[in-house]
Amino acid sequence: MVKVYVLDTNVLVQAPYACECFEENRVVLPLVVLEELDNLKKAEGERGQNARSAIRYLEGLRQRGDLLEGVSLESGGTLRVEKNFVNVRLPEDLPEDKMDNRILRVCRGLAESGPEPVILVTKDILLRVKAQMIGVQAEDFVTEQVSGREEQYRGRTEVYAPEEAFKEFKKKGIPLELVYQSDPEGKITRPKLLENEFVLLKADQSTKKTQLGRVEKGLIKKLEYRKSTPYGVSPRNAGQYFLQEALMQPADKAPLVIVKGMAGTSKTFYSLAVGLEKLLNNPTGEYRRILFCRPNAQFDSDIGFLPGDEQEKIAPLLRPVMDNLEQLIDSNEEARYENEQELKGKIEEIFDRGILQAEALNFLRGRSIEKTYLIIDEAQNMTPGQAKGIITRAGKNTKIILLGDPGQIDRPFLDERTNGLSYASEHMKGSPLCWQITLTAEECERSPLAMDAVRRL
Repeated sequence: MVKVYVLDTNVLVQAPYACECFEENRVVLPLVVLEELDNLKKAEGERGQNARSAIRYLEGLRQRGDLLEGVSLESGGTLRVEKNFVNVRLPEDLPEDKMDNRILRVCRGLAESGPEPVILVTKDILLRVKAQMIGVQAEDFVTEQVSGREEQYRGRTEVYAPEEAFKEFKKKGIPLELVYQSDPEGKITRPKLLENEFVLLKADQSTKKTQLGRVEKGLIKKLEYRKSTPYGVSPRNAGQYFLQEALMQPADKAPLVIVKGMAGTSKTFYSLAVGLEKLLNNPTGEYRRILFCRPNAQFDSDIGFLPGDEQEKIAPLLRPVMDNLEQLIDSNEEARYENEQELKGKIEEIFDRGILQAEALNFLRGRSIEKTYLIIDEAQNMTPGQAKGIITRAGKNTKIILLGDPGQIDRPFLDERTNGLSYASEHMKGSPLCWQITLTAEECERSPLAMDAVRRL
């Protein structure tokens, strides 16, 4: 049965092509949506860009037919603009001068005037709640959604291997067809392992025997950088061994690294340690600089209104970097605070020499970044469009590292399913050029208090 989908403005702002995602059904845009797009077309950043793209899309449809009557879409459905139903009454506690309530009025009017099911599609949770209050079915726009956090690709797994093959692991590796998993009831299954997936190997005759490996071309091979100590930092758990392996790989072999994990799992700390190792301790010539970016909803759109030059504007967002640099440069905890001025001078030297640079995320648009160790911290606050834009900016010999926790979203209309970090993780899994690792809560190394809070809170 053909359905009628009424789209909210925020759907088009997230995905300007959204009208093409409803197959043979009818898509309706209330006139108020066009008014909101008009208000957003001059906005800075991705919101303004997507609003303009949606407007251009509608202009293309207008040239093909009458939008008030309906225009055929390539998906097989139709799209039209609805300006009627001004006489439809809403409950008194939903004032008609509100934009959202005008959309609800169109939904109710369409439901009362025809037999087709009417469904409101919006990213606004509260609008979906209000729709339910007046008997209108409402849904989220899920085309760009990935699985929930628990079902998302983790980049790591545990498997058993026969004792005989286990003995030859370091020399020859272990073929994928020899490893297996076992559930609590003892049922054996053959796991589907993806390229570059990290593996904790257990010998089936003695589970105390373990090895760490990685999937490569049909084999589970040993880690190449297990014994490395970048900038004097040693891994403390399996997750950090996996993380170190991905970060230490050259850019031509591992140009994209995606790291997910809660606060305290040393994502930023370890990423900076490897970068400083490759540029200062043992210069390899791989990279010219470390470039650090942190997405921020206000910062991305309103940076021009902040006082000072670019570096002064982004300074508040660099405090986590400074904290990690202090810990890395002066790792001797006993003597760490004896000469604060000297420590400050060492950190300033790193910035003054251009070894470490920081830029606003929106300043990366349109650039081709070469020979750069690029760290995107708090990447869960990126939109899918921003994630795509960042990854496609990578030039020759650039390594992109996306760090974040999908459980900590600070941006409106983004959640653990729709943020740029999860989007990139889901679509890049299995790529030979992408290495991924999810650090577990048990691998938090911040402090005993932080670890205890993870268990209790």
